[in-house]
Amino acid sequence: MNHGYLASYAPVLIHLLVVALLSGALLLLSTLVGQKKPTLTKATPYECGILPTGNAREPFSVRFYLIAMLFILLDVEAIFLFPWAVIYKQLRLFGFVEMFLFLVIILAGYVYIWKKGALEWS
Repeated sequence: MNHGYLASYAPVLIHLLVVALLSGALLLLSTLVGQKKPTLTKATPYECGILPTGNAREPFSVRFYLIAMLFILLDVEAIFLFPWAVIYKQLRLFGFVEMFLFLVIILAGYVYIWKKGALEWS
């Protein structure tokens, strides 16, 4: 293998080693120096300045996770619009048609989950 090729990765390796050593040193330092005085006030969950009600370990509804996954899915699909917008002029009509079909498929999925009631919070 070419020595120059491997040498080009040396700064990355050095950077990773420095980051690992620094983060390990900071964790060790905070463990050794940090105060360890647990109190009831520190153990209570913080809810935006409001006194907590009920159990903090209460499970979330499945509906919450479904809506969160749908949000992430639609958000990730929307990310594909940015590279397309950058090279739109180079793609011309082909790029427009392909992105139009992509958006139609996303819209069809959105209408489907809307009609199924997946976005209802009740």
